[in-house]
Amino acid sequence: MCVPRLVLRTLAATATAVVGIAVTGCEGHARPPADAENPNAALRVVTTTEILADLVREVGGDRVQVDSIVPPGGDPHSYEPTPADAKAVSKADVTFTNHLLLEEHALIKTVDSNAREDTPNVSLAEASETYGAHVIPLVEDVGLDVLWLGLRVRGEGEARGATRSSDVLLSATEVRGPGELVAYLTESLGQPNVYFNSADGFSAKDTTSLPPAAHTHLNWAFTKPGVYRLTLEAKLKNPGGGTPQPVGKGTYTFAVGVDPHTVAGPDDTILGDGHTDLTVNLDSGKMSAFTDLRTKGKSQEEIPPGDVVIDVPNRALETVPGEKRFSFLGTPGAKIHQLPQAVLGKHVHGEIDPHLWQDVRNAKSYAQLIRDTLKKRDPKGARTYDANSRAYERELDEADTYVRDRIAGIPSDRRQLITTHDAFGYLADAYGLTVAGFVVPNPAQEPSADDVEKLSTTIRNLKVPAVFMEPNLVQRATVLNQVAEDQHVKVCMLYGDAFDQHTRHYTDMMRHNADELRSCLGGTKK
Repeated sequence: MCVPRLVLRTLAATATAVVGIAVTGCEGHARPPADAENPNAALRVVTTTEILADLVREVGGDRVQVDSIVPPGGDPHSYEPTPADAKAVSKADVTFTNHLLLEEHALIKTVDSNAREDTPNVSLAEASETYGAHVIPLVEDVGLDVLWLGLRVRGEGEARGATRSSDVLLSATEVRGPGELVAYLTESLGQPNVYFNSADGFSAKDTTSLPPAAHTHLNWAFTKPGVYRLTLEAKLKNPGGGTPQPVGKGTYTFAVGVDPHTVAGPDDTILGDGHTDLTVNLDSGKMSAFTDLRTKGKSQEEIPPGDVVIDVPNRALETVPGEKRFSFLGTPGAKIHQLPQAVLGKHVHGEIDPHLWQDVRNAKSYAQLIRDTLKKRDPKGARTYDANSRAYERELDEADTYVRDRIAGIPSDRRQLITTHDAFGYLADAYGLTVAGFVVPNPAQEPSADDVEKLSTTIRNLKVPAVFMEPNLVQRATVLNQVAEDQHVKVCMLYGDAFDQHTRHYTDMMRHNADELRSCLGGTKK
């Protein structure tokens, strides 16, 4: 059996603990060195992340030269590609992405627009399900006392020529009501980004875009109480230019500060809490309110725009801030009704959690898909890829057993996982942990005061002994460190989306995570 090469060395036992990792050899398995040039390679492969690059090196061995676009320690959620990245993709014989909206949309566009037509361009998270990978939905529970209202694109739109690099343009074209309507996103550090604003009339600028199968949060502000009717139009803009094609159009009714029952018809649905998105379906060409109201969060359904009334109650009253950046909402100190965006910061995601590799069995499915893709592109190397894949799958099986055994030794009441961001759902689901909380769903976001209070309460109530940060997010872990210090719990390290200078291989990463969980949450000695 391969001996784990990770030995943890705690350098500081404070809330800002730094964990150093010494790397030793693993007998019997010679890994291709990361980032090494291989002039004799049969294939040049480009991946979006270092984790994917490592999987390709394991399967491809000496027959592949592999480069990752996102550098070590980089964040695929926010990495912006460069011209050099586009050039690397254009020279690649095979490209691998994770997708399911893990990567920034600009990065996906760079890959899709520069990959040569005759080369495989594989989205591993989506295609690996046919190899037995397990996917789980991404569930967000924000606990608001008013409706959480966002924007969403559903469907694949294949009949319309849509690809994952397409843009769906959502435009506000008309509003009728007693005041002005403003939809805006609160970025990191509280900077507002206005999407729709009726104050100067709607025009082409009152348009936002989303990738297919994506969702985003928004604030919805109304300057006066009354009934508003907002018309949204959706158009599809495919790669390569051309005139965007119309997809759908719908008008939504808002009851702002008035009894929604006086506005709704006998068969209408009043949306007053839970999660709803104003949605366009690329397959049906229809707009809807995509809501979980009637199933109490268990699932969502599409309701036609004309059959819903969106309740904006008087408890949603807010005061316009005095800062100049919020002047678009009106006079400072004035009262407005506002449905908050629930989670601060730009956070575009899909309906499926994209972090599949946190379950080692899913990484095995990735490896098998990588094997078959390389074989099709390089048939002469088929025997090599098969042999490498078999050896690596055995190593993955060993790693899966190791992770499972280590976590099984943690008492069940201590298997509570609190992390920097929401990236460990598969780890929890596969190995018997519970995601008890995280600072923010997405690392690009800034936590609000409510986020901090909720995190503190969770730690206190569950009596967790430790919380976990990611090495590549140490600079953004101030809140987690402070809360841990206030609650007198340890801060430990888990690898999520990226490697660092200490850890360069996937199986090492997962073994480290298992050891760290066992050490920090406590358990029987083994």
